Amino acid sequence: MKTVTINRGPSTPEGTFSTLHFGSRVIQAVELPWEGNTRGESCIPTGKYRCELTDSPKFGEVYMVKDVPGRSHILIHSANFGGDEDSGFQTQLEGCIAPCLFTGYLINKHNTMQKAGLDSRKALAELMAWTAGEPFELTINQGTA
Repeated sequence: MKTVTINRGPSTPEGTFSTLHFGSRVIQAVELPWEGNTRGESCIPTGKYRCELTDSPKFGEVYMVKDVPGRSHILIHSANFGGDEDSGFQTQLEGCIAPCLFTGYLINKHNTMQKAGLDSRKALAELMAWTAGEPFELTINQGTA
């Protein structure tokens, strides 16, 4: 089975930015800040998970992260923002993982600059091509990205 690894960087109100490793490729990822695994407000816990292809009504064909303790419907899909809305930042995630080619800054819906994942659709397409529709094991490590 193929493996994908996320090495998380620090959790901040703007999001949790990480490196995402698959095959010989290293790209970036954005997730929500760590908020104790609270549904809809937090990234998921570190650990190992099986990911399987699913057809999302909102995102189309993407991967679902299976058997996340206390959580369901955690997807790997494209997005730019993963901030803490209670701190005034924008998010497009509800606990999901968004691969991206780069990180940078974009103007959010509050008309302020926010750290964001860039070229997320391209990054997701690269990951999807590499996995070729097959399940894979995702390992999420806490550390510096």
